Amino acid sequence: MAEDGARPSIEFWYEFASSYSYLSVMRIEGLASAAGVDVAWRPFLLGPVFMSLGWNDSPFNIYPPKGRYMWRDLERLCARYGMRLQRPSEFPRNALLAARVACQGQDQPWIGAFSRKVMAANFADDRDIGSADVIADLLDGFSLPASDLIAAAQRPAGKEALRHQTERACQLGLFGAPSFVVGGELFWGNDRLEDALEWACEAARGSVPRTGTSHLE
Repeated sequence: MAEDGARPSIEFWYEFASSYSYLSVMRIEGLASAAGVDVAWRPFLLGPVFMSLGWNDSPFNIYPPKGRYMWRDLERLCARYGMRLQRPSEFPRNALLAARVACQGQDQPWIGAFSRKVMAANFADDRDIGSADVIADLLDGFSLPASDLIAAAQRPAGKEALRHQTERACQLGLFGAPSFVVGGELFWGNDRLEDALEWACEAARGSVPRTGTSHLE
């Protein structure tokens, strides 16, 4: 629950290689602004999460019918939202460098715009977001010090920051992306974004239901 006078807030956990994270990354800032909710951007890696569940690949690859459904569903949703979609030639794509850079900048004003650019590069333009040249090009578009940010992301401290954040995702019980955490409540999936924002607003007013046990308790 928010303290008196504090704006409601939400933690947004996303992965640059995640198809449904693409939808939420492109939508969350506008929806949150309209709802008066602050967003804490939390990039992380799904690979270690999947490994902890016994998967060595995306479930959309492990279970082909599920994968076929996901891509068709993504086409429908992108059409609804007016978003471009070009199926990546590699899925899931290596998003390690992008995630490390985003982890460094997650509290900076440019994090939302940068995250949208990375997602569009992957899911709309089929660019290799694992490439330092591609990430540098995206950072240059914001007049950010691309070489400095990429160098910092590849140093031990930059690697450890993302590793620690991914470990925290596991500790919170996250099992997929996108995920939204509001206080002790977990919401999973792009289709729960609006619900999570509404919960954040209700929690700030002290009027959320308290039946059952939170996933995070």
